[in-house]
Amino acid sequence: MKSTHKYKKYDLPKNSFIQGWYIPETTCDGLVKYFDKNRYRAEPGTSLYQGGISVDKTIKNSLDLSLGNNNFEKGVFEYRFHLQEILDLYVKEYPEINRLERFNVEDVNIQWYPSKGGFKTWHYERGAKINMNRVLVFMTYLNNVKDGGTHFKYQDITTPAIKGLTIIWPPDWTHTHKGQISDDKKIIATGWFRLIWVLKKTNTQLFAVQ
Repeated sequence: MKSTHKYKKYDLPKNSFIQGWYIPETTCDGLVKYFDKNRYRAEPGTSLYQGGISVDKTIKNSLDLSLGNNNFEKGVFEYRFHLQEILDLYVKEYPEINRLERFNVEDVNIQWYPSKGGFKTWHYERGAKINMNRVLVFMTYLNNVKDGGTHFKYQDITTPAIKGLTIIWPPDWTHTHKGQISDDKKIIATGWFRLIWVLKKTNTQLFAVQ
């Protein structure tokens, strides 16, 4: 598949390590339709707090639908394609990323937030053993939501919820963030790029095999 789409850049400071580009709105529409069709499979959003995963709507109020890694439906495939293109643009901004081990998309989740919903507390994406292999975070706003963006605490940056805007950022505590709470419903696609580890034990040492 060859892209004919020109990805418009959303202006953000380079030293923030948060960057964004716009994917086609038709791709967003495809994911929204996919969510509506498969809403019965969505589950209440969970959060990781003090070492445990739980549902707590005072922290995160959403319905989450995992797309899975072997989902080849047209709209999902298109999104993964554009996501790879956006990742390539991000790596061009920060070429040192190429020194890392190989990494790929861990999973894609569609998250639907009701009015007054959202991820309401400060959090970051790599804070436990189970997610230490995360390299980057991605998120695409699938609809336009007034005052429904994402605020990054230490960068003092708020990315707006504009349909198609796809942002990528590092997963660590330096990029602590939370969602803005809006009166409108919001739907996003989000997930992580993670290192691909294949561990081989030799005597007492573990090696990462590329």
